[in-house]
Amino acid sequence: MITRAAIEQGLPLDPGKLVTKAKGQVLGLGKSGVQKVLSDHKVTKILAAEGGRTSRGSLGNMQDYVAFLNKQSATSGFNLSAVEKWWVARVRDFFDASPIKLKVDAGSSLKACLTGIFDEAKRRQAENHGSTVVGAVMQHLVGAKLETLYPDQEIMHSGYSVADAPTGRSGDFEIGDCVIHVTTAPSKLLLLKCQENLDKGLRPLVISNAAGAQMAETLADELQISKRVEALDITQFLVANVLEWTSFNGSKRRATLEELIVRYNRIIADCETDPSLKIAVA
Repeated sequence: MITRAAIEQGLPLDPGKLVTKAKGQVLGLGKSGVQKVLSDHKVTKILAAEGGRTSRGSLGNMQDYVAFLNKQSATSGFNLSAVEKWWVARVRDFFDASPIKLKVDAGSSLKACLTGIFDEAKRRQAENHGSTVVGAVMQHLVGAKLETLYPDQEIMHSGYSVADAPTGRSGDFEIGDCVIHVTTAPSKLLLLKCQENLDKGLRPLVISNAAGAQMAETLADELQISKRVEALDITQFLVANVLEWTSFNGSKRRATLEELIVRYNRIIADCETDPSLKIAVA
């Protein structure tokens, strides 16, 4: 907001004119003012309900920042529009680093709770073209589930963007004679890989979303391997085990989900460079 005031009013700024009549708050530093600046840069998320207006240190921070801007105004090539873009980029960084929220509502089904994770992942992916948020979340949730199921076995994890071929993997995970492929969009190439798994005496399992599981079955049918390949919707894949782990006791649901998410977040920390892929239980 101070940078926007500098753009509109010019430099040097008088810090005394940037406080409210009561002298206790920074003028214009409320939610609406902050969101107006962000919306001008096509950022629609809410940064903060008060926009920092009532923060105890806001007045001092404003005065220091105004002094900085006034000093920089004498520098050749100093560009306030570039400064504002820099601050907006920091806001985007903040949002990008925020974890995905898993809302555990006592009145909602497990399916609804887990679907919320994937809906948030889809939204973030849509906002960052070229990203693979959904696929990464799916793969590492499956990995966390496998760790929970088989605590005495070493489950091998890798970054979502790591291809199987260079690592010599048959799929994303291998448990016994089962090879698990986690994907958001099954392709013929993936089903050909399942065919290779079968030729090696392995049993392929494709895990995707509901539409993806159906597509995998269709592609498998075209290759005449539909009776030898399993294809499951990831939400059902996870819900079934969570119900078993809680012994169908709703009072254990939150603790069970938290245990799963702790494992998931550890995998993210070990295998990915994007902290925003982590999940926070709300």
